[in-house]
Amino acid sequence: MSETLRFRAGPELGGVTTRRAAKRPARTIIRQVHLWLGLTIGLLFAMLGLTGSALVFYVEIDGLLHRQSHVVAEGAGPGWSSPVWDRVLSTVHTRWPSAEGQWRFEVTGEAGPIPARYYGDGGHSHSMMVWLSPDGSRVLRREQWGEYLMTWIYDLHMNLLAGDFGKQVAGWSGIAILTLLLTGLAVWWPRGTLRKALAFKRQAAPLRRLRDWHKLSGLWGLPVLIILVATGVLLALPQERDWVLARTLAPLDAPVTPAVTAGEGPAQPLSRLLESAHRAVPDARLVWIEIPGDASAPVRFRVQVPGDPSRRFPRSYIHVDRHSASVVAFADYRRSGASSAFNTWLHPLHDGSIGGLPVRILVFLFGLVPPALFVTGLLHWLRRRKAARRSHTDISRTYRQGA
Repeated sequence: MSETLRFRAGPELGGVTTRRAAKRPARTIIRQVHLWLGLTIGLLFAMLGLTGSALVFYVEIDGLLHRQSHVVAEGAGPGWSSPVWDRVLSTVHTRWPSAEGQWRFEVTGEAGPIPARYYGDGGHSHSMMVWLSPDGSRVLRREQWGEYLMTWIYDLHMNLLAGDFGKQVAGWSGIAILTLLLTGLAVWWPRGTLRKALAFKRQAAPLRRLRDWHKLSGLWGLPVLIILVATGVLLALPQERDWVLARTLAPLDAPVTPAVTAGEGPAQPLSRLLESAHRAVPDARLVWIEIPGDASAPVRFRVQVPGDPSRRFPRSYIHVDRHSASVVAFADYRRSGASSAFNTWLHPLHDGSIGGLPVRILVFLFGLVPPALFVTGLLHWLRRRKAARRSHTDISRTYRQGA
């Protein structure tokens, strides 16, 4: 026995093999790659899945956690022709007279608090978040980005709480996670019947049931997980993504940058600027109102036009001069090139907003699959190791007795 058998850690760190197995087949190598990727980045994948699920309902969860900004109102939310926006702008300028940076007001379309963001010199990561009453006359809540739970989860998911460096780490790790998913598919790929490969044996030993849970949850979640991970990689690595798109699909559209002019006469009220923008693009849905800190720069309205898949972060912009109330530029998604249109689809695909509430619920549920895969895979590996050590002990005892 000592001359023909030896114990070694097999594809899952357990088993007895012959010396003739020294040359491993491709399937065994893939299994090893899958195993070690799961042990090294599986926890990161689980964390990204959990935080991603929470962010699918970011706004709703935050509202439940902070009841002071939850105000019940009747009717529709303020839109193009509402006088509320002038009042909102006056309220924030009165409350923070020295805030000379950019203000952004979100048009939710719902009767309730009006979310706003103030960008100082620190950019997005240091922005001030504000919620105003539905009539725009009162500040209900003020928070600093990153200092309350949902923004902390957002930064953890997007950049691992490490800024641009963390975003790069998350992006490149996503490529390794894609490899983990695809090697898992290759390891599962049946040699026999598909029915047998998809079976779950309820009466099997605990080790086999763990393997079946891991296998089946990975298989059923695979298509959606590949979409979520791939779009996450592309969102986390915008420079690398655009470099590839420009060389494979089409050149990126140049950003629309209207000239900054001194202007003549007094600045027009915001309601007048909104009227002018709406008249120029009547089929657009208002989503964001952006007031730059530079008084000579035009006001920008971010809108969703027909065909744009992104409801909350669309890619069309109307620039209106503050003094003449004339439209000075319009970046229309419908005129985008192939690469720019491709980029527009990434965010709504990643967060499930492309399909409304049913798809958001689906994405939320599939975000729970990575932690399930990590737990079942880890438990399966630990039990295999325990079984392997027991087998090694039995072989050693048999050899000593035989000797």
